[in-house]
Amino acid sequence: MELGRDIEVATIVTESSYHEAVMVDQVLEALEPDRGGVYLDGTVGGGGHAAALLEASADARLLGIDRDDEALAAARARLAPFGDRVQLERGDYAEASELFDLGEGALAGVLLDLGVSSRQVDSSERGFSFRPDTPLDMRMSGEGPSAADLLNTLEAEELAAIFRDYGEQRRAGQLAREVVARRERAPFGRSDDLLAAMEAVYRKPVRATDAAPVFQALRIAVNRELESLERALPTLRDRLAPGGRMVVLAYHSLEDRRVKRAFREWSRDCICPPELPECRCRGRALGRELVKRPLRPSTEEVARNPRARSARLRAWERGE
Repeated sequence: MELGRDIEVATIVTESSYHEAVMVDQVLEALEPDRGGVYLDGTVGGGGHAAALLEASADARLLGIDRDDEALAAARARLAPFGDRVQLERGDYAEASELFDLGEGALAGVLLDLGVSSRQVDSSERGFSFRPDTPLDMRMSGEGPSAADLLNTLEAEELAAIFRDYGEQRRAGQLAREVVARRERAPFGRSDDLLAAMEAVYRKPVRATDAAPVFQALRIAVNRELESLERALPTLRDRLAPGGRMVVLAYHSLEDRRVKRAFREWSRDCICPPELPECRCRGRALGRELVKRPLRPSTEEVARNPRARSARLRAWERGE
């Protein structure tokens, strides 16, 4: 099977007041919900992908999880017509096995739609954007340290690592030192505070292309997004039944790189270091990649929903 060609899945309306689901046809083609069984939507959001999956197959059941209470409320309302075919829980998708008491081979499919939703970005009080005078919050769950807390408490070396590793900033050290110097005079609380620190370092007005990766870096650190992804991938792989599929939608290279590496390693017969004279690892592939290169949204979808433009879809199937 080669995904991404001759898609015949009926397009289901998945736009809501909360969020418009991305690449729905490709997701359904990869997951094949018409086979029935239990599917995990590890980032259920407003329920767009979940509704499409349940609509596509009367034999499919769905487990949905999200850290955001507002997202869960939207998903509950949207998925209410499907009754007891749906179970929703609040939490991190890396903890899905415990929350749903999933055993080995329990799932027919897994979907992880990473990143933030349109509603989270557009809600000024949530502090996910770099629009002027928004709070430096960025917490998906509303719990734990906020972005402001990190800026006001972490050592310069820790902040530099966040800006460098998660935002790929060449001036990460300079920006971290500027933050530490400024917080001695007044704590960081609003987006304008961080934008001013950036302007002092870059010595020019901060453009959206400058601000986006820095704010993204803080969001990833606040929510421990990459740690959750790395914990979840092997755990959820082992919850797939033979022939079960995992689909991941990533929106930046830091996420996509980890998914690509995992899927390719799982698809190799041998993962021993090349210097070993004989194979000492598992000696067999755990499954196969369904796409060699990530699928991208169509031109028509990007025109309708510009926020879909950075989406990259990868899919993997567990072996028999």
